[in-house]
Amino acid sequence: MPEWLVYTLASVLVCVLVVTATVLRHRRVAVDEDTSETPDVLEYMVMMVGVVYAIVLGLAIAGVWEARTAAEDTVQREAQALYEIDQRLDVYPAAFRVQIKKHIDAYARHAVTAEWPALKDDLPVDGKGAELLGRIRSDIAHRAPADELQAQAYQPLLDQVAAADDARHQRLDTSGTTLPAALWFGLLAGGLVTLGLLYTLQIRRSARELLLATTFSALVVFLLFLVWSFDAPLGHSGTDSAQPLSDLLTAAV
Repeated sequence: MPEWLVYTLASVLVCVLVVTATVLRHRRVAVDEDTSETPDVLEYMVMMVGVVYAIVLGLAIAGVWEARTAAEDTVQREAQALYEIDQRLDVYPAAFRVQIKKHIDAYARHAVTAEWPALKDDLPVDGKGAELLGRIRSDIAHRAPADELQAQAYQPLLDQVAAADDARHQRLDTSGTTLPAALWFGLLAGGLVTLGLLYTLQIRRSARELLLATTFSALVVFLLFLVWSFDAPLGHSGTDSAQPLSDLLTAAV
């Protein structure tokens, strides 16, 4: 299911629940209930709960955003290392360049079409990617430099292979959710408590108060959706985060 559809359904559902609960409460309210005043202690509690929840929610957003940014940088480094290998091969014979480029293309294709879906679904990744990268390292390492230019390019090529291997391991390590289950429980429970306090403030059925309640509810849902969306460093759907490696396949066509 697309992320925008998840957010839309969640927002509509919560707003409908808020309006329905407010209307039902208004119908059951006693005739002589005084709704003109709210106890000072209740207002203080609402303010404190809102501030604490906002801080926790802000820290959660910052944490998952940092993890998402780090994952994107890792993929970019992996693709850049493979691109540098491809570019530095111009001092080698054409047959050797074609051989290495085929290995690079096979590695990038496997990462995009096989590893990304497995990482997205939190499934184990097979060792084919490491095998393909090992072929690149083996071919370069066992190719004796034939002249000075190849000798100068030999070690930098191996360094780029090592950089790609290191970035691949970091990419595999950063897959999966960032936030622990206990923190997710706190975020969801805090959201329910924060929204539930709206009813203790004796919200009536006026258009202004209903608009305020639904707007605030939609804001809480949007912030929780941001946390959920960024909680998967490589994304919840598709292979958008694999774009740097996909560009290598496009360039090879």
